[in-house]
Amino acid sequence: MAHELEIVNGKASFATRSEPAWHGLGTVFEGDLSTSEMLKTANLHNWDVRLEKVNYPDNYTTVSDAYSVVRNNPADGEPHVLSVVGERYKVLQNEELFAFGDGIVDGGATWETAGSIKDGRVVFGSLSVPREFVLDPQGIADTTKLYLLVHTSHDGSVSVQSAITPVRVVCQNTLNLAMRNVKQSFKIRHTQTVAGRLEQARHALGLTFDYANEFEKEAQELFATSFTNAQFDKLVASIYPKPDTDNKMSNTKYDEKISLIQGLYRSAPTQDGIRGTKWGALNALTEQIDYFRTSRTGDNKSLMAAASGFDISTNAQKNKILQAVKAA
Repeated sequence: MAHELEIVNGKASFATRSEPAWHGLGTVFEGDLSTSEMLKTANLHNWDVRLEKVNYPDNYTTVSDAYSVVRNNPADGEPHVLSVVGERYKVLQNEELFAFGDGIVDGGATWETAGSIKDGRVVFGSLSVPREFVLDPQGIADTTKLYLLVHTSHDGSVSVQSAITPVRVVCQNTLNLAMRNVKQSFKIRHTQTVAGRLEQARHALGLTFDYANEFEKEAQELFATSFTNAQFDKLVASIYPKPDTDNKMSNTKYDEKISLIQGLYRSAPTQDGIRGTKWGALNALTEQIDYFRTSRTGDNKSLMAAASGFDISTNAQKNKILQAVKAA
């Protein structure tokens, strides 16, 4: 569960809302599905991603050849152009990306969600890893689950990537944070052999468990560290300094943002049991980024994609916040 902001008598309150994995993106699976069944269910099968040369008029001079990246839409069978790339670009089929996950599934993880974003240019899948940790198990039992995301692009913007992403269950915050001594994300080598895929999968799963151990240690330390409202307000001001402007609209937006963040920390149900700790401070700030921003373009799906761990700048912002919380 997560929560939505409501304004009641001029004050912030938070209403419970459901948040299906993966953050409202893709198809959520039920039961045990093979990778091929999962691809079909998520409409990721038989895309036949391919390159088609771009033809220019005879009087045009070109430096190099350009190619359209084309795929078939499984819904209607019609070809869709995803991007235009250079002659060195190599296509990757969805089936090849998700074949990597076969070895992880054999290791005990399960496919939970898969889908595409950005009009099919980015494809992803999330694997639920059999590893979680619980803060204060005899008390609040604050649970964080572990996921392994695999994703790639069909426009050259992203190579084949994998990232370990802890998700706090009560608020669905994606805490994809870098730890000092272990890797949090890594590229997957593309190989055609089953043995190669299994080797990569085992390596990925091993890195996932190493990361989980380090992340839990840090979370326990943050949970054990008291943090007052005054300390939190000082922290927020350091992360989001007040703009040096007389513009009334800018100042109003800033005040509303700060009030929202303070409200999350002081009164949101997602902070129950962890309020007054650095762990609570981290999660309040992360929840604001994931669920209470507005899109300049009005595209809420792009906000969900950023919250889900696919946006480099959002991930960097969360890591900056983690360092600020630890130093406060």
